[in-house]
Amino acid sequence: MLEDKWTISMLSSRFKFLTMSVIKLLRKLLKFGFYLILFFIGYFVIMLMVSCIPYNTDFKSCDTNAVEIYILSNGVHTDLVMPLKNEMKDWTEIVEPNKTKSQDSTFQYVSFGWGDKGFYLETPTWSDLKTSTALKAMFFINTTAMHVSFYKNLKESEHCKKICISKQHYELLVQYITKSFKLNNAKTLLIEGASYGDNDIFYDAKGTYSMFYTCNSWANEGLKDAGLKSSLWTLFDWGIFFHYR
Repeated sequence: MLEDKWTISMLSSRFKFLTMSVIKLLRKLLKFGFYLILFFIGYFVIMLMVSCIPYNTDFKSCDTNAVEIYILSNGVHTDLVMPLKNEMKDWTEIVEPNKTKSQDSTFQYVSFGWGDKGFYLETPTWSDLKTSTALKAMFFINTTAMHVSFYKNLKESEHCKKICISKQHYELLVQYITKSFKLNNAKTLLIEGASYGDNDIFYDAKGTYSMFYTCNSWANEGLKDAGLKSSLWTLFDWGIFFHYR
């Protein structure tokens, strides 16, 4: 009888200990989750505020001897769009429209979009997006790729804005984009077989992608370096387009 009471007492003590341990663990997890939510809320609030701060406010659109470029967004990513060829730069020296599926020779514009290599190659459409791919892009420091697309013409819209810039601004932007490509023996590195459609290709790029430096951060940085209107810092496409309303 005494032995039975002792056994029951021991089991009861162990149960209480396990219960208290589980409760403590749950409290820690809830506390961690609360602080994590606060971090993300604070992070995005700060990013929203910083995106609205203008940079290069003295920039004025050039009317004479201007080079026409575009900023282009798919609603998430911002691309920088340049004339495929002009007297200042022939982009076919480093990117190859003949390597696209269409092999079209009548393109007039080329767009450059820098971003996470894994996300780019594994997510041709939003329906292909995997949680693991998105989390890896957000929380890890990742290698990058340059998405290069070719166009015959562009039409201005909410997500496509034309900017007329001077040759000096254009030269600075060319330098910024060019130095973003990874090179081997002074040649760009085509990612064989990678494309979303008939008129685009991918190249290996320099730099690392993270939740603090995204595809839009890269595009915004290029505009800043070239002396064009931009935001102080942004992670979002609207942080760029906001300054070209």
